[in-house]
Formats: sequence, structure tokens, C-alpha cells
Amino acid sequence: MENPTSRWRHRLPRTRGRWAAVVAALAVLVGAGTWTATADDSAPSVHRQDQMLKMNGVSVDTSYFTSGGTGRRPAVLIGHGFGGSKNDVRAQAEKLAADGYAVMTWSARGFGRTTGEITLNAPDGEVKDVSGLIDWLAGRPEVELDAKGDPRVGVTGASYGGAVSLLAAGYDRRVDAVAPVISYWNLADALFPDGVFKKLWAGIFVSSGGGCQRFQKELCEMYERVAVSGKPDAAARALLTERSPEAVADRIDVPTLILQGQSDSLFPLGQADAMAEAVKANGAPVSVDWISGGHDGGDDEGDRVEGRVGDWFDRYLKKDKGADTGPGFRVTRTGGVDSTDGAALKRGASSETYPGLTSGGRKIPLTGARQQPGTGGGQDTTTGGNGGRDATTGGGQEAPATGGGGSGRKAPDGLTQTFRNPAGAAPPSVSALPGIGGGLSQLSSLGVGLSLDFPGQYASFESAPLERSVHVTGSPTVTVDVKADHGDAVLFGKVYDVSPDGKQQVLPSQLVAPYRVTPAEQGKPVELTLPAVDHEVDAGHRLRLVLSATDLAYASPAEPATYTVTLDGALTVPTAPGVKTAAATLPWWTWGLPAAAVVIAAALLLTARRRTATPAPDPALSGVPLQITGLSKKYAKSTDRYAVRDLGFRVEKGQVLGLLGPNGAGKTTTLRMLMGLITPDAGEIRVFGHAIRPGAPVLSRVGSFVEGAGFLPHLSGRSNLELYWQATGRPAEDAHIDEALEIAGLGDALARAVRTYSQGMRQRLAIAQAMLGMPDLLILDEPTNGLDPPQIREMRDVMIRYAAGGRTVIVSSHLLSEVEQSCTHLVVMDRGQLVQAGPVAEITGSGDMLLVTTDAEVTEALVDKAAALPGIGSAVRTEDGHGLLVRLDGATAAQLVAELVRLDVPVTGVGPHRRLEDAFLTLISQGSA
Repeated sequence: MENPTSRWRHRLPRTRGRWAAVVAALAVLVGAGTWTATADDSAPSVHRQDQMLKMNGVSVDTSYFTSGGTGRRPAVLIGHGFGGSKNDVRAQAEKLAADGYAVMTWSARGFGRTTGEITLNAPDGEVKDVSGLIDWLAGRPEVELDAKGDPRVGVTGASYGGAVSLLAAGYDRRVDAVAPVISYWNLADALFPDGVFKKLWAGIFVSSGGGCQRFQKELCEMYERVAVSGKPDAAARALLTERSPEAVADRIDVPTLILQGQSDSLFPLGQADAMAEAVKANGAPVSVDWISGGHDGGDDEGDRVEGRVGDWFDRYLKKDKGADTGPGFRVTRTGGVDSTDGAALKRGASSETYPGLTSGGRKIPLTGARQQPGTGGGQDTTTGGNGGRDATTGGGQEAPATGGGGSGRKAPDGLTQTFRNPAGAAPPSVSALPGIGGGLSQLSSLGVGLSLDFPGQYASFESAPLERSVHVTGSPTVTVDVKADHGDAVLFGKVYDVSPDGKQQVLPSQLVAPYRVTPAEQGKPVELTLPAVDHEVDAGHRLRLVLSATDLAYASPAEPATYTVTLDGALTVPTAPGVKTAAATLPWWTWGLPAAAVVIAAALLLTARRRTATPAPDPALSGVPLQITGLSKKYAKSTDRYAVRDLGFRVEKGQVLGLLGPNGAGKTTTLRMLMGLITPDAGEIRVFGHAIRPGAPVLSRVGSFVEGAGFLPHLSGRSNLELYWQATGRPAEDAHIDEALEIAGLGDALARAVRTYSQGMRQRLAIAQAMLGMPDLLILDEPTNGLDPPQIREMRDVMIRYAAGGRTVIVSSHLLSEVEQSCTHLVVMDRGQLVQAGPVAEITGSGDMLLVTTDAEVTEALVDKAAALPGIGSAVRTEDGHGLLVRLDGATAAQLVAELVRLDVPVTGVGPHRRLEDAFLTLISQGSA
């Protein structure tokens, strides 16, 4: 089984050369040490020394990475995830070493070649080993010292390694900065939340360590005791708490970058919240970053995370005051699926300070909810209509409980519901699937719900349709009164996002929160804190609160019991109003802006003298960004070969129009005519009702982006923009430079010479230049040339956001997947002629095709079973054999996923399977016939 954090791999170019091993005569050396040189074409050579260090009664397997130079440098320790080894973090170590750090990795006790028992980061175990590694670094001549025996050192790591970074900061005053990733603050709270045993994750944790016998005896005994009883005791909580960072909370006072996963039912966002509050209380700088992935899968954002950790250490270890440590809070937001690789589309949002989990609370009233069998509800018996008679509409007669078959009764308003905990706690509700989900938690970001609740085993309350969208950022809360007919009541709370028609419900990140309500707490108002998420609920959708008696991932009482829950007030959802999407992940996009922007401006001035008579404006088209009629252009010295022939189409405000066609289709020629750079032989182009001629005044409302950017390298970024604007001859107050720069997101770099810019920074500057004046019509010709996938996705986000303000974007691209994801409308050209124009959905066809990806190869037998499912039109295996193309014929995506899970299909992803490529090839082939 893959360990919970082994997916957290860091990528760099592979080693290209090896040096011969040399014997290192060190007093602490147990085994032989080897030096290895690693390099690539752009980075300095990195040397690696492997060695076994004897300390604290164990042999610790380590690797030490340095790059060229004789000067002293800060050091970084990188811990690995539980079940892994030092090899998992080698790539990140090589990168940091190339960036000028002395880097040490090691395998923790019981993992890799390191000896000893697993003690779960005990102070006299793994934590003491880290102090021994710091001792070793203090003796290295290349490591910078703050005092004798005190190296300047930062510690980072994911999960288990992240926890040891925090513990090291608490126990060893020599640690100067830490950056824990998807880690825990209190392991007892993580595995025994509110006194409920997280049995699946605990079992995976133990098996990833090699079995109970690999752990320290008292840990093994504790686990087996809790696993058998199904209920954690006080001794178990105390044991795990004393080995958690929370035990030294008052001593962790170093700059701390906290990166926590949203797709994480093991160490959820509440763990990061507790970290942040504690470190902040100690007066140290703190930044919190909610990444997309986590222990439940999804995108770990490895490159971005590594970059941010590097910037954090640059600021607090290298003391580089110019290093950008990022905002106080950042969250990666997802929505939709990228057809290039099936990944969820991402963009960032941020605020200057961390808002916590309850900022901007909005109260949303709830009433008894409509339910659907097996997917979060049974027959509705509380809201009137076909589901049964509600007390408020059915003549005063009380209806059965909403819980779907429970033995109790409900109050007339539906706010009291009775349901059962079944014998043996089976069948259990399903939310997250620890260890086998493979990213199923990402389904909520794609609008697909996967969560099973069985009728009669839960209470359900629902809001009215939302009048406006709500972005939930943090932990919703609700107050209830809970009663059990005997013993503790164990409940699992979740909040669904329910579609307007009630057929689709999404559980954000597949997260639930467990509660143990003791007899002493029953019959009194109890505030329940629901899972922390970042999720947008659209207008017209409803919020559904479900309190279930069971959950697959947790241990519930085996003895049957009856629970009664009364809702005591509204659901409070945090909106974190200070978090702004527009201020985060702003683009890297772009391959240049009009190459010689100043030259183009000069050309417009020169050609203004040669204008021919221009047709009068058309008032009927004054609000239309673009209308092309009968446009034609022949190749030079040709009487019958057309670059563009009899082309016509219209573009409206707010559209992102994709100009699509094979090489030679006439796309660039069309755009050049549109920008007034060349004159058509026939036809007309009107922009906001004005006919286009070279130098036409209406071109001031058009921004263009073609063929690469040209900047004066010795000038600052801002000076380049100001000079360009001066060359256009337009008033300085019309430039809107600050607005364009907000989109570009260059920050303090604007004051630096362009020659110091990285490629990404030059691209951002080019975008700002294209958008000077905030043109109403923005034209982009092949803007993604030379960009990597993250830059392409961010460019896409900017285009969509720019058009959303009422402006219009026209983009010419050969990347069909990008056109499909970015554009609202398409114009398809071939051999200079229009083939088809219209909305993207109209050209690509219906959206009833789903792509289901799997961990294992799909057998023909499974294909047949999937095709035979009710509501499925067809099922075909993908070419690689690790997926299904499924056409829905009445079933929903949620129902499909639920059925596949019941068939033991290891689903890793589900998303719409749009076929723009097929549609495009079909159109082109028809046009060529």
C-alpha cells in the first residue's frame, strides 16, 4: 500500500554525473559515505554525501547536499512523510542546494536504513535525532553560524516531517524558521477528533509504518487497545498529545509558513488553524497557505509549494529583505476540469492577514430537508409536495421524521428529527475513502458529489435557495440539542451544496466532522463545528446540513440506539470577506505582447496621414465590439489565392471568442486587418460601429498582443510602460497603469531594471502593456506559445476575468484544450473561410459524456457491467485501458460514481469529456471535402 504521504514527491532533473565514492573519516560516521555530483544545464553542480550517523542509540541514514562556492550559507533540514524515507525529498534538497543552501535529509527512525523503533516524534526519539543533525551541521565549515555551535537552520517537511519541524523549533532554540506541509498540530485530535476514533486512517498509519511491531511498545499497545474498543481513552490521548507540536506550543516562536491541504481528512485545515494561532500568539511571523491537495489526493502543487518554501527561507535564513514571502493567507480555489490533463482548474485568492476559520459569519436559516434514497436522503416527509404532508401545510397533522424511517416523531416545523444508529453501525455512511480515494475529494470542485447516507440513519435540515452566491471559507457552525435513548450519541456532521433541482448534492472535499455527545451534554444546546472548507455555493443552490449516525472512516457504537436532534438556530457560514480572488495567483501568462509596441504606435501615427475616406459610424452597432462582413484578402502577387475570403462574424460584449483553425487558415491575417496593420481587399470591419482603417481613432479602444514583447532592458518596468504610453500620444490619465499592474501582479519589481526580470516577470509586464488603457476589445494571437501548463491556466483565468467586466477578448490559438476551457464562443476557419461560428457548447455538442479514470486497468467484464447500469447509455474503455468514457442517459454523475465504487472500481477522477478536438477535425474535414 502506498504510504499516506508518498505522493508528496518533488521533481527536478535527474542526476547526470556521479563522482567516485570517497571514505569520510568522521567520528560520528558508522557506514561509508559517498559523494555524488548532480547538475543540469542551468543550475550549479550539486554534491551529495550519503552517510550513517550514530546518535542517541540509533544509526541515522542521512544525505548532505551542497553546491559550489566556499562561502558560508544557511542550512535546511527536510523531513519525509510517514512510511517514506530520505529519498522522497531528494529532489527538493537538490533544488535548495542549487539555490545556495546546505541541505540535509534523513530517514526517520524505523524507515529506510535508519534503525530503531518508530516513536511518533517522541522528544527523546526522532526530535532528539534532529538536534543531533543540527549539531553535525554546526561543525561544517560551509554552514553559516549565528553563534558557536548554532548554525542558521530552517526545517521543513510534509506530514510526519512537517510535525518534526515544529517539534524541533519547540525543543531546540537553534532552529530559525520552519515550513510544515500538510502536517498535524495535535495527533490525538487528528486521530481521535472529539473522542471519536478515526479507524481507517489510524489503520493506514500503522500499516504504513510496517505493522504494529515496528512501533514503540506502548504505542502498539495503545493502538490495539483503541482499535478493539472503538473508543479512545484518556491515556491514549495523553500519549499522542505529548508527542505533538501542541505540547510545546508556547516555545515555537520562529517564522512559520504553514501549508495545509484542503483535500485532507487525516490532518484537516483545523490543525493548521491551531498552529497559526499558537505561533502568532508567540509573536513570530506566520503565513498560512491552503493548497489544493492533501492526504486524500489531488494536486499537491509541488512546484509552487517548493517555490514558496524557498522564498520563506530566503527571507528568514538568508535575510534577503527583497524576498517575497507571499500574503499572510492564500488559498487555492478550484473549479472545472482541464481537458489537457484532467486536473482541476486552479486559481489563488489571498488576504494580508490570516482570517481564521470564522471570519465574516453569515447566518442561513434551515428547516426540515427533502431527502433522496441512498444519496443523502430518503423520501421527503417534511416539506410538503409529493414527499408527504408537512405540519404547516397538511392540516396540522404531524408528519414522520425527516430522517427517512426513524421510529420517532418530529416537531411541526421539522426542526426536531429522530433517527437510528443501526446495530453494528452498518451499513455506514460514506464520505472520504482514506487510502483508496486517489483524489475523489477533488470531485466536489468539479461539481460531482459522492457521499452516501442511508435512510433512517440521519437527520437533515435545509436552507431556502440562496438569493446570491456564498463563498464559504472556514468552518460553518450550528447549535443543536442532541439526545440518545442510552449512552453517548456519536454523530457525523456535513454540509452539502445542493443543486436547484435537488438532484445533485456535493460534499465539499468529502469532509465530515465527528462529535461525541455524552449523557451530561445531552438535552442542552451544543455548538457543532463543521469541517473547514473553501467552497463557493452558487445562487439558487441550497445548503443541506446532515447529521449521520455512522461514517465508514470512523468507529461508531456497535449497539443500536435512537438519537433525537433538535435544530437550535441558523447555520453560520464564514465568508472571510477580506480574501480576494483577484489579488492572488495573478498571471504568469503570456508570451509577449506586440513585439515592437513602440514601433506599432509610431506606424499608426505615420499611416494616419494616408487615410482614405472612412465610412460614417453605424449607430446601430455602437455597442457591438466587432462585426466583420464580407472580409477578403488575397496573397501578394496572386490573383486566385486568398488568405481570407468572404469572412463574416459578430462578437458581443463579455464574450471570450476563440479564433480557431489549422495553420494557413487565415487567422493571423484576419487579426492584422482587425488591428489596422494591413488593409483588406474587400469587405468591412467595424469596431463599436466605426469602420477600421489604419490609424482609425477607434483603435484606441483595442489592445493587441502579438509576436513577442520588446522592452528597453536598462529601464524599469514602470518606465517601459510609461514610455510606451507616451508613444501612443494619448493622455497619461487614460493609461490606467495601476489597474493593469494589479492584473500583472509585479509588486516591487516594477522599480527594477527589466534586464533583471525572469521570463515570467517579463511576461507579466507584457500583459500589463497590452492592457494599458483597459481596452474594450483585447486581441491575443497565440498567447500561450512557450508557456508551461501552470502559466497557461493562469492566462486562461485572466482572460475570463477580463471579459467578465463587460469587455471582450478575441484569442487565436492552436491549443484546442485551451480554447475549449477559456472561450465562450468559437469561430472556426479553414483555408481563409468561415466553417462555423457559435457558442462552444453548441459546437462541441452535449455534455453527457464523462471521463472516469482508474488506478487499475479496466477489464472488458467491467466495461460490460458499467454499460448495463441503469441510466447509462454506453461505456467504452479508453485507449490506455485505465479509464472509461461513459455516456449518461438519465443517470447523474454522482449515481455513476456510487455504482462504480460498489463494483470496487478504483476511481481516481471524474470529469466532463468534451470533444472539441473531434468537433474541430470533423468541421475541417467537411470544409476540405
